[in-house]
Amino acid sequence: MNRILVCDDDKEIVEAIEIYLQQEGYEVYKAYDGEQAIEMLKNTKPDLLIMDVMMPRLDGIRATLRIREESSIPIIILSAKSEDSDKILGLNIGADDYLTKPFNPLELMARVKSQIRRYTKLGNATETSQTIYQTGGLVVNDDLKEVTVDDEPVKLTPIEYNILLLLMKNPGKVFSISQIYESIWNAEAIGADNTVAVHIRHIREKIEINPKEPRYIKVVWGVGYKIDKI
Repeated sequence: MNRILVCDDDKEIVEAIEIYLQQEGYEVYKAYDGEQAIEMLKNTKPDLLIMDVMMPRLDGIRATLRIREESSIPIIILSAKSEDSDKILGLNIGADDYLTKPFNPLELMARVKSQIRRYTKLGNATETSQTIYQTGGLVVNDDLKEVTVDDEPVKLTPIEYNILLLLMKNPGKVFSISQIYESIWNAEAIGADNTVAVHIRHIREKIEINPKEPRYIKVVWGVGYKIDKI
């Protein structure tokens, strides 16, 4: 049974989300501010975190920043703010997905399932033969779910890993933003430009010596992104 930690200072929202998650067979843990969420994360080891932004003591943004120092657990940010700048901020500080309040509970459940599938896949390497993708000094071992650059390990979130893997599996192929979003998020790419761009930037910051002059992830202006075989 997968375990979900729900953190929101509005107890009614937490209880409503808990009902939907339990109906889907998830075990639910509850927290009501960022400090509680961090403590429960250490003690319960959940598979996914649903985090509100505006909370007392420690808000969701600062809590996510602290969590990302030690954990790559999938994080879905909830916020009453709908502006692009707030969405980008949530993704910038390490969230994997973002929903604006009020949200459709069925959409939240779909996103939870999608993130759980990716996280579970990343944590299970059952193949005996290795599947390794390499270009230059960048290596992705998809059985071990490991990424290295010039033999140095690189820590990616599940979303970042899957985007990189998609590009590495298809050297030279240009993927549009819509294609990347629909492939990774399994959802229609409505307003996906900022979401994909933020994750691409994060990957570049981790694998490129100079992210402003990338060696690996190339942009094809007006078309999309690709990785060439070096």
